[in-house]
Amino acid sequence: MESIIVAIVAGLCASQTSAQSKVQLISREVFFANPDRTNPLISPDGTKISYLAPVNGVMNVWVGPIDDPDAARPVTHDMRRGIRVYFWAYTNKHLLYLQDPSGGENWVVHAINLSTAKTKALTPTSATRPGAGHSHKVTARIQRVSHKFPYEILVGLNDRDPARHDIYRLSIATGERTLVQRNDGFLGFLTDDEYDVRLAARLTPDGGSELLMPTPDGNWHQFAKIPMQDMFTTSPIDFNESGTVLYMVDSRGRNTAALTSLNLETGESKILAKDYRADITDDLLLHPTKKFPQAVSSTYTRKKWHFLDPVLEDDFNMLREIADGELSINSRTLDDSRWIVSFELDNGPVRYYHFDRTQKKIRFLFASRSALDGLPLATMHPIVIKSRDGLNLVSYYTLPVGADSDFDGRPDQPLPMVLNVHGGPWWRDAWGYDSWHQWLANRGYAVLSVNFRGSTGFGKNFINAANREWGGRMHDDLIDAVQWAIDEGIADADRVAIMGGSYGGYAALVGMTFTPDVFACGTAVVGPSNLVSFLQTIPRSWDPNAQMWATRVGDHRTADGRSFLQQRSPLNFVDQIKRPLMIVHGANDPRVNQGESDRIVSAMQQNNVPVTYLIYPDEGHGIARPANRMAFFAVAEAFLAEHLGGRYEPIGDDLDRSRLMIPVGAGEIPSVQTAIAPD
Repeated sequence: MESIIVAIVAGLCASQTSAQSKVQLISREVFFANPDRTNPLISPDGTKISYLAPVNGVMNVWVGPIDDPDAARPVTHDMRRGIRVYFWAYTNKHLLYLQDPSGGENWVVHAINLSTAKTKALTPTSATRPGAGHSHKVTARIQRVSHKFPYEILVGLNDRDPARHDIYRLSIATGERTLVQRNDGFLGFLTDDEYDVRLAARLTPDGGSELLMPTPDGNWHQFAKIPMQDMFTTSPIDFNESGTVLYMVDSRGRNTAALTSLNLETGESKILAKDYRADITDDLLLHPTKKFPQAVSSTYTRKKWHFLDPVLEDDFNMLREIADGELSINSRTLDDSRWIVSFELDNGPVRYYHFDRTQKKIRFLFASRSALDGLPLATMHPIVIKSRDGLNLVSYYTLPVGADSDFDGRPDQPLPMVLNVHGGPWWRDAWGYDSWHQWLANRGYAVLSVNFRGSTGFGKNFINAANREWGGRMHDDLIDAVQWAIDEGIADADRVAIMGGSYGGYAALVGMTFTPDVFACGTAVVGPSNLVSFLQTIPRSWDPNAQMWATRVGDHRTADGRSFLQQRSPLNFVDQIKRPLMIVHGANDPRVNQGESDRIVSAMQQNNVPVTYLIYPDEGHGIARPANRMAFFAVAEAFLAEHLGGRYEPIGDDLDRSRLMIPVGAGEIPSVQTAIAPD
């Protein structure tokens, strides 16, 4: 009887595998190579368009006329990690961008003069701390860009003290700077379009914060108190044109953050927009010069826009006729007459349009990845899963094309599944095109992403439910979601993998040590293995947030705190690991020191537990260089195929083009070993 049942199950699985095998195997290059064009911006005067696109395989800034984007030409020539953050200066003749040369997050502000084609670094790469006798890396932050001062911007620099960013007024033509505000222990500052410092934020001993206003005599007085419970869901955003009204997202006295206005002269406060299920985000559209609020969004399972300007609502209604995707406003002219908008779909590339609001004309510009058009891409399903203690876990899952013959959102047979855990942890997953979901689904896996407690956007109660729960109830949420997928017939209980980066990497290590029987294998990318050493080595620029980490994760500064954190550290439970594990790290990671991976790999070797270790000498907190990305995904899908049984694309020469090193465990993945030593 047992042999008959086994034969039936095997036959069903074979039938399912056969159906999926007919689906085109899509190349990794399509999913993870550089996009064709992305992040388009319109110049403030509306005459030019810029975007990011590859030059010799590296992302650079291109500029051309707004009416002919195809005529654009590159204006930057980075040859290493590529440019990710850039924007127009209000001169209409300059572009500014931030560059991190090595992955160490030592950001430098550069200006491009479009008239001369010359690029100038405006901020230093290193500085000598007064009295310290040694130099340190400097990281720049953009503080404010105002149309009232087109040739100047405000930047934050930690050149005086690596833990504190002072505010400088910076000339984009010469690089000359003037100190505006010294930072004597503040989290940060809020400035206005006049480049005046209006507010400062500082942590309080209980893990909350206070907002302070400057006084005429150079001191500060408390303007508002933000309790610890509201820290992540309450913050000032901006001022109106006259500077008399402050706009905030505010959860004080409620669970989800609302958009509020506070009249600084009368003290009158108003709620402008709210959503009882989700926070109003800081995705606030203010008129570019008049600074009145026009719209703001919130996201529970899908994005929802809240309109304060009926004219804007009419424009959105017109735009929504284009596609049923997530609509965003990417860029606007200074007079607000022209927009660049985007639509994000779950089964296709992002599509960008130029919208002339005066003429009510919409013109397609380009798609981010034209190679995706016409391919068999999968649908992403939003789902709300209940945790064991009753929380709503907004989640998203994707099934392989062909696995759900009746399109009811459930596969014909349980599938091998990858639990893909987001980083942060104060971040969130959302609906839309996800290259990891599409890649894994195309390889034959169901994919599940879970907004576990601590994820942002779902109210302060949901965030605070994660306090001191790293490796605790936050992990329970992931396990509950896996069990839901098994109960629903989505996941094969014997073939579930856990994968993630940063906090997601930590979660993968927790999964393999704390719940070793749940997962068939795991992949941890730049994940901390020891919470004590992790908190001891975070960047100095994070020092002002020390109390926040102590309150929400654990206090490594006390004996009791260290004892608690050790109980939540996977490094101390290596002997519990039963299944294959792949660990990935960038040597220049400033957030999670490479020692976090070195130590757990060493401990696994001492315990004779198989492990594969990937090190990138030219990466930081994540994998940015295209050749390195291709190598990672080549190894990762071979690893998953070895242990879950899905499909994979041959590795080819993807490892040869990368600086990837595999000092430990290449032989655990036969196809990788063959690629390294083909003879």
